[in-house]
Parts: sequence; structure tokens; C-alpha cells
Amino acid sequence: MSPDSLAGGLFPTMRIPVKAACLLAWMAMLVVSIANGAFRDYVYGPSVDALTGHQISTASGILLLALVIRVFVRCYPPASLREALGIGAFWTALTVAFEFLFFHYVAGYSWSALLASYDVSSGRVWIFMLLWVFMAPAVFHLRAVRRGKR
Repeated sequence: MSPDSLAGGLFPTMRIPVKAACLLAWMAMLVVSIANGAFRDYVYGPSVDALTGHQISTASGILLLALVIRVFVRCYPPASLREALGIGAFWTALTVAFEFLFFHYVAGYSWSALLASYDVSSGRVWIFMLLWVFMAPAVFHLRAVRRGKR
């Protein structure tokens, strides 16, 4: 049974409000991202240098998050490009806030170490993950519109 049929057909009164669904989708993205980082740390990370591990993890994270975001956009299609960009902005803000607050106050990273993740000139590509999280809802929305599904 597809997520679409469960969300709208089988249990129509149990449909999650869009704002709550956005937050749940971001939490799913957080879980996927943590699993992606653990895979890096324990599987291929020990065999590559830290920068290469970071780059591989960013690329795999973009692909994995694409799956989560695509499912979300199919189940909760944005009404417009503006709404899709708003969802992406919300997710990006949550991601940056989590990254800085959790990794500084809980994990003990310095602010300068956290900011170093944004230094593209040194090969750090984390910013592309954030750009993808921001743009992906719009990309999938426009793709659906072109295919005539909206």
C-alpha cells in the first residue's frame, strides 16, 4: 500500500497537518543523517582521510535525503513553488540550528570548528547539503508540475 493511499484514502481523518508533517519529515531526515554519519565513521571512514570521508558522506547524504524529501513531496505536495521553498527554508533553518546548538552545547565543538564546515575553499562541502535541503522540495514540486501531477 502506498503512502498516498494511507494518508488520504484509508485513514482520511488521521491525515497529519502539513506543518506537523514538515517537522516529522525533518526528524526523519535527522535520523537518516545520523545513520549516514555513523556509516561514515564505522564503515569507510577509517580507510580514508577525514576530508574525503566528509565529502563522501555529504554526497551520500544528499542522495539519501532526496529519497525522504521526494516521499514527503509526494504525500504532502506543496501548493506552489513559494510553499516548496518555504518548506526547504524551514528544514534548512532547523538543520543549521541543530548543527550549531547540538554540536556546540552537547558535543562540545568550538564555534570555529563548526564554522570550518562551511569553508568550501578547503574542500568542505557541507554547504551543498544545506543548499540541497533548501532546494529539494522545489525541485520535486516542479518535477511533479511538469509531469502533470499537479
